[in-house]
Amino acid sequence: MNKIGKFVKENRKKLGLTQKEFAIRSGLGLRFVRDLEQGKLTVRLDKVNQALFMFGMEAVPGVISHDE
Repeated sequence: MNKIGKFVKENRKKLGLTQKEFAIRSGLGLRFVRDLEQGKLTVRLDKVNQALFMFGMEAVPGVISHDE
């Protein structure tokens, strides 16, 4: 699972939200939330940021870590 998908899943669960509830609150589709959390490689960055916005975060360029 990718870092962003893992982050979203862990923090969604901390809020006590199902994937469906998170999708509704964030304005995203349930299928997108599922794909993101499962680590799908071809997701739209604007939608990723829409999901991350729920936690006060956004995706930004960074150095690739080969540790994981």
